[in-house]
Amino acid sequence: MRNYDVTVIGGGPAGLAAAISACRNGAKTLLIEREARLGGILKQCIHDGFGLVRFGEKLSGPEYAERFIDELQRTDCETRLLTFVTRLQRKNSGFDVTLVSRDGVETVHSKTLVLATGCRERTAKQVSIHGTRPAGVFTAGTAQHFTNLLGELPAKKCVILGSGDIGLIMARRLTLEGAEVIGVYEAKSTPSGLTRNIHQCLHDYHIPLYLSHTVTRVFGVDRLEQVEISKVDETMTPIPGTEQILDCDALILSVGLIPENELAETLGVSLSPATRGPICDGQLMSSEEGIFSCGNALHVNDLVDYVSESGELAGKNAALYRGGKREWVDIHAGKALAYCVPQKLNRKADNHETVLYFRSREVLNDCRLTLTVDGKEVFAKKYRFLRPPEMERLTLDFSSYGIEKDTKIQLEIEVKGND
Repeated sequence: MRNYDVTVIGGGPAGLAAAISACRNGAKTLLIEREARLGGILKQCIHDGFGLVRFGEKLSGPEYAERFIDELQRTDCETRLLTFVTRLQRKNSGFDVTLVSRDGVETVHSKTLVLATGCRERTAKQVSIHGTRPAGVFTAGTAQHFTNLLGELPAKKCVILGSGDIGLIMARRLTLEGAEVIGVYEAKSTPSGLTRNIHQCLHDYHIPLYLSHTVTRVFGVDRLEQVEISKVDETMTPIPGTEQILDCDALILSVGLIPENELAETLGVSLSPATRGPICDGQLMSSEEGIFSCGNALHVNDLVDYVSESGELAGKNAALYRGGKREWVDIHAGKALAYCVPQKLNRKADNHETVLYFRSREVLNDCRLTLTVDGKEVFAKKYRFLRPPEMERLTLDFSSYGIEKDTKIQLEIEVKGND
């Protein structure tokens, strides 16, 4: 049986960064990828805008991935492509990882695991769209795959449901390829994508955005022919009598992403209801010893730069992991916060600067973020506005706050004018 210090599952931007980081920190590393090429979703993201934080320049998805692939090839990391992980078992000295590839079935042993499995898109049935099951209903990622990698135009006249970033980008992409995008329909009262994508993908191409609207039904036998659009109330429930029928040959869904954590669950890793990713500490280690998580498997990021950042941190800590008792202290997120990551601090290890990622629950203006330790404010930062689609990042040195085992850490957002 082959033995490794670190096994990274997933060869997208998080997994690439984790594998490189683990190797740089002296670990014998295995990177497993189920597709034929490394890069994950970046392979089909031919638009620019990647790498602004990390490299200070606009790169396409493949260009961004290529920089990490080139760096990986300069390490001694072993890479397995077209390989699936079918089973994970905990052993006294680590984990047995069962692999299936063209060479057959193999089991390897690893001291630690880094889960960089990314996320998947919600489907039509997961957002309760009724009707028949005709061809022409695509997730935004699938439509992107057809257009950018296969060179096939999936629609001539389409409706896009959801204003997530991939949906916005596909609205522009399909328009450039000659398709008619009737409009982007969003059930929420505010857009779900980055502000820059609202402007660059919709406003610049005169594509209308309809807020508080959703698709309630599809029609068609072999191919989609029509969709039913309805207005929704503040609870996103369709309002009777507001239905309208639109002719189209495709419905593109951009209705949210779900972190892929089925493998994590088989090992008993605790998942956060808010992020649907593993609950972790500042080292990005999960509730299970020796299992680390990063990238979109941990929580859905808005920028790939932060995906890579968390991959580097997880890979480094997996390589340096030597076991030992943990003392977890909760970081409580206030009601105005959708979530914060990490959700815990390990008093035995998180004694240096810790990166916190958070999102607001709703659009807020002129607000103030506060961090309190046992009721005493130790950090504050003002924000002119916060939007749920735009993740925020903070670096805090918790070692200076006197964290004890029973310390209460609270992260809150105060809105100007509120008590």
